[in-house]
Amino acid sequence: MRSTDKTQEAARVMSICNACRYCEGHCAVFQAMEFRLEFNSDTVDYLSNLCHNCGACYHNCQYAPPHEFALNVPAAMAELRQENYGVYAWPGFMGKLFANNGLWVSILSIVVITLFIAGTAILSGADFFAQHDNGFYGVISHNVLAGTFGAVGLFVLIALTASVTKFWRTMRLPSPLKLDYPRVFQGMKDALTLKYLDGGNGQGCSYPDETPSMARRWYHQMTFWGFMLCFAATSSGTIMHYGLDLPAPYGYLSLPKLFGISGGIGLIVGPIGLLHLKAKADPVPKGKSNKGMDVSFLFLLLMTSITGLGLMLVKETALVGVVLSLHLGVVMTLFLSMPYGKFIHGFYRLVALMVFAVEKNDHKALVGVDVDKNAA
Repeated sequence: MRSTDKTQEAARVMSICNACRYCEGHCAVFQAMEFRLEFNSDTVDYLSNLCHNCGACYHNCQYAPPHEFALNVPAAMAELRQENYGVYAWPGFMGKLFANNGLWVSILSIVVITLFIAGTAILSGADFFAQHDNGFYGVISHNVLAGTFGAVGLFVLIALTASVTKFWRTMRLPSPLKLDYPRVFQGMKDALTLKYLDGGNGQGCSYPDETPSMARRWYHQMTFWGFMLCFAATSSGTIMHYGLDLPAPYGYLSLPKLFGISGGIGLIVGPIGLLHLKAKADPVPKGKSNKGMDVSFLFLLLMTSITGLGLMLVKETALVGVVLSLHLGVVMTLFLSMPYGKFIHGFYRLVALMVFAVEKNDHKALVGVDVDKNAA
């Protein structure tokens, strides 16, 4: 168990909330809080990843500032989540590096993009500023692209798996083979539908101000499903290339293109909407979390989509080399930052919602046993 200023503040806030329980209808945090006997670091880590930072509890809290208790649940949870990026990350020094300074994402972006542009220009020579019948594969071959991003993707997969495994064990979930899957699927459903972004009243988050709105939920869904469609585009392209012997480039009516264009649009609308809401949002409930990391992640998603769609439009022109290098640099930066910021938090939240679904069902079963005993 660790003890930091952020874990102590989260424990203080939850102790007072547990005595009050006025907000138990807002979201899973306040229901899960009632099932725990103590608020140690593991418990507050769990609760912080259940929090969707909607702000509803803050705007309805009778103990919020200027009350002497100065309760600010969303801020306490947001700051603790930021600490989690470093606590559960693998390798640990990378997590701390990114968690403590969002500027590193900007520096990494500049370095990686510059290296891609310079390296591609040097290796391709005159072909860098030439048109190619096979699009961007005339600048960089398919095998080079697959090898480079395959190696980086493997590192990212290992880092993500190690981080999620550490959080999974901290949450004391059994091995995947021993899970109660009906309960787990309920947690997965709650995560995928963003159930707790409804503010507890079905009207949406108190975000970016006190007025409930579903906008944040919609933009999150656009971003998530846009990302998944882009992943589907890459996956279908891989299957067609290696499994069906249908090498790229593909036509506009092919699965990779249809998935990619749809996902690209989602990754433009969603991040722009979220960035707009973030710029307008009341800063008090959001806490002193590392806004640089959150904004950088959304910006990288946005730029990945813009440069990807742009590459599709210029693939038969002399601009293909420049746009390809820019796109690959952005994508590489996004990949390398995934295990250490907002992206990994999505997995932590999924695990936390699975734990909540299990504990809620266990609590219902226990209450049912007690009722039966009293009746007898």
